[in-house]
Amino acid sequence: MDTKLTLRLDENVIERAKSYARGHRISLSRMVESYLNSVTEQKSENIAITPLVQSLSGVIELPAGYDYKKEYTDHLIEKYK
Repeated sequence: MDTKLTLRLDENVIERAKSYARGHRISLSRMVESYLNSVTEQKSENIAITPLVQSLSGVIELPAGYDYKKEYTDHLIEKYK
């Protein structure tokens, strides 16, 4: 069920929003609804791990103190000599 909402906004913001909505062929109401929905929706913390990713987990064991940033930097230096 759609319900009417009255907002007070800066005139320049309203004009820019109307222009943006026209350019994207969407109503200003739909644009505001979409924004409010995106900032208020519940995010699921349970992200499913695919079987492939799960099978790869733990395949490589790195020694304690391994500095992957240094190794990558060294690799790039060697690559672009």
